Amino acid sequence: MDDLLAARATIAFSLGFHIIFASIGMTMPFFMSAAHWRWLKTKDPAHLELTKMWMRGVAILFAVGAVSGTVVAFQLGLLWPGFMKHAGPIFGMPFSWEGSAFFVEAVAIGLFLYGWGRMKPWLHWATGLVVGIAGFTSGIFVVAANGWMNTPAGFDWVEGAAINIDPVAAMFNKAWLHQTIHMQLAALQAVGFGVAGIHAAFYLRGKARPMHLGALKIALTFGAVASLLMPFSGHFAGQRVAEYQPAKLAAAEGLFVTTTNAPLIIGGIPDVETQTVRYAIEIPGALSFLAHNDFNTAVTGLDQIPREDWPPVVVTHFAFQVMVGIGGILALMAVLYFVFLKKKRWPGWFMKALIICAPLGFIAIEAGWVVTEVGRQPWIIQGVMRTKDAVTPVPGMQYHLYLLFVLYAIITVAVVWLFKRQVRGMHKRLDDTEPSTKA
Repeated sequence: MDDLLAARATIAFSLGFHIIFASIGMTMPFFMSAAHWRWLKTKDPAHLELTKMWMRGVAILFAVGAVSGTVVAFQLGLLWPGFMKHAGPIFGMPFSWEGSAFFVEAVAIGLFLYGWGRMKPWLHWATGLVVGIAGFTSGIFVVAANGWMNTPAGFDWVEGAAINIDPVAAMFNKAWLHQTIHMQLAALQAVGFGVAGIHAAFYLRGKARPMHLGALKIALTFGAVASLLMPFSGHFAGQRVAEYQPAKLAAAEGLFVTTTNAPLIIGGIPDVETQTVRYAIEIPGALSFLAHNDFNTAVTGLDQIPREDWPPVVVTHFAFQVMVGIGGILALMAVLYFVFLKKKRWPGWFMKALIICAPLGFIAIEAGWVVTEVGRQPWIIQGVMRTKDAVTPVPGMQYHLYLLFVLYAIITVAVVWLFKRQVRGMHKRLDDTEPSTKA
């Protein structure tokens, strides 16, 4: 493994780890606030217990997310000095605003954690809601910064240097809106189904069933609504990518030749040498419609892109297929959820399916970020700077990667242990009190 590959693997692993905790940190406070609101309205002790359990989870994951996010920030400077030298002054504004949102989030979570019995109930509830709003806002700013890498704006690139910098134009680049919408919905979807799957497992075990069913309903309502909105955000994002990053869309779809009435390719194995996709299912005209709202419009293929500027086609295609496939499964589960919610009936097979679906949303998020990042290669700033020109000249990047593996494995074990401890404590407290019958 050379230093460039090691540096890329390091930042990919760090982002892949951080994005899980960032997604949870952005969305779980909303679930917590919903449970808290339910307790304030009904005084059902099970919802109070649920609020406090999710509150402890939010605190644990906030700490892990903060640490892993700090590691990523350091790595941007240490591993990619060529990138930060030019990009830092241009897109520094969203990062500074993200820092402000993080500060508000940290203050709010402190008030919520220690505000029990010390603040008026609804004011205390509002602090929990602020945790979610600040976290969500923080995520928007970070994604806006990433959007700038895909559609750089707010500067003129003259003789290898950026001049005429406009940080506002850089922040509100052409990719910030569709990337933000898609990412925030993905976070709600992944965390909603993840939390629902965990509570479905406890429900099937027969432990504190009313509380776990109530938790499942809260989490899955968020996740299901997000899942039903995802196809629309995906369509919006696809059209923007077709316009601003045609090489990424072509690689994701395995479209080697510019085609009118372009088919949507489902599955298949791209063969870069023969420039074909084997064993795929094709829907004629569907890609043209998705990219341009017209079944007969031409979609740019890789034949219009210089060969040295092609993204890794196989990786991008497989990641895209995984993301879309999981999105379809979760959208179907969302429809089933609303059907069973209306019927007030919860079949065992549906609960088991929720358990199976619990990790799928997170896998889709990882796959989506592979499409976003790998699909932009060989550019670290699309059309401006290549990744190989931004990497640090310092050797030995492999050891940094190995150290991260060890550290993140330790953190993961610690988080799992803490959560198991929290859940055991919650069940013990519920067993010691009269069980609630409300759900």
